[in-house]
Amino acid sequence: HLSIRRQRQMCIRDSLNIVYSSSLAIAILALSRVETYRGGIQQLLFGDILAVSHADLAIIWGGAALVIALISWRWSPLLITTLNEELAHASGLNPNREKLILTLSLGITVAVAIKVVGVLLIAAMLIIPTAAARNLARTPEAMAVMGAVIGIISAVAGLKAAYVFDTPAGPSIVCVASTFFAIFTTIGSVWRKQS
Repeated sequence: HLSIRRQRQMCIRDSLNIVYSSSLAIAILALSRVETYRGGIQQLLFGDILAVSHADLAIIWGGAALVIALISWRWSPLLITTLNEELAHASGLNPNREKLILTLSLGITVAVAIKVVGVLLIAAMLIIPTAAARNLARTPEAMAVMGAVIGIISAVAGLKAAYVFDTPAGPSIVCVASTFFAIFTTIGSVWRKQS
């Protein structure tokens, strides 16, 4: 009973974050169509993926490798700690250490992503792909892999959409990810009703 209640609270929180991020991205896309708009605020808040240099790419790949290594090394303890701290204590784990590792991983991710997606859309790219994957995944591992794949596809498709429609890249990527979330949520709800 408590687990179902917690899942509903998480779904509501994720839905609010997704609506916020998606609305912000759509507003910036609409604003970019106004001829007098300069785009300076957009580059600060939403990043500029098209301005990423070779040095930035090296930093991004280095940060990604470090985060993947940290998560792979501590996957089970991190999973247990995030699901239930009492269970982590009972298993002999130190929840504070696991929280520190998770916070460090999140900090590295945010630090390398600011230039690419900007300050406001980092939360969107952290939440939306995994929230979309949660609708179809049966295990946490599957959700992590599906979330990563959705994020990659969203980035590539968003960049293509930005090129074709002459819109800002960051918000375009978030709009594609939001579309995946809407589709996967619909499929997941139909799937749950049938089973």
